[in-house]
Amino acid sequence: MSLVTSRHAEELARGAHELGVELSDSQQQRLLGYLGLLIKWNKAYNLTAVRDPDEMVSRHLLDSLSVVPYVAEGGNNWLDVGSGGGMPGIPLAILFPQRHFTLLDSNGKKTRFLTQVKLELKLDNLEVIHSRVEAFTPAIPFDGICSRAFSALQDFANWTRHLGSGDTRWLAMKGVHPDDELQALPEDFRLERTHVLKVPGCQGQRHLLILRRTA
Repeated sequence: MSLVTSRHAEELARGAHELGVELSDSQQQRLLGYLGLLIKWNKAYNLTAVRDPDEMVSRHLLDSLSVVPYVAEGGNNWLDVGSGGGMPGIPLAILFPQRHFTLLDSNGKKTRFLTQVKLELKLDNLEVIHSRVEAFTPAIPFDGICSRAFSALQDFANWTRHLGSGDTRWLAMKGVHPDDELQALPEDFRLERTHVLKVPGCQGQRHLLILRRTA
């Protein structure tokens, strides 16, 4: 029995349409291929707390696709910090084949899974790094740094400050709007914009906070 059903395919197509995200046939197939790998490996590797495959389309794929318009605003070189099972980095790499995505995680099991996804889906624009974020030193600053439920905003900013520049955008995906976390933002960071994310099939609040570093 296939791990990914026609119902998953229909939910993905319908949800992407609701988000205003156009998927080619090949992107749709790659996203479903990723879902299949996630379901298969999750049993042994505990990649995500979501155990029910029927919840993964909305809570992982569509949630990741909800930030596509903001990634589309610019930047060719992106970092997904604390990527875990690959959200949002892998769906974004599938959607933006001309851009480069680095997925960073300190958990060896998770980076082994991400490497397997890269190989099986032939994602040449994807690089997987097994490292703690504080120890990671890229050759050039990233244009965009994103995280999904990685840490408090203060830690996200402090731990990744050395990975960006004054031109970098930091995209933090959150549930409830984190007013307390914003109060604790380091002095050299500012909130540029907040967006409410409407994710088809997802209960609860979703927000995207876009941060910039001040000179």
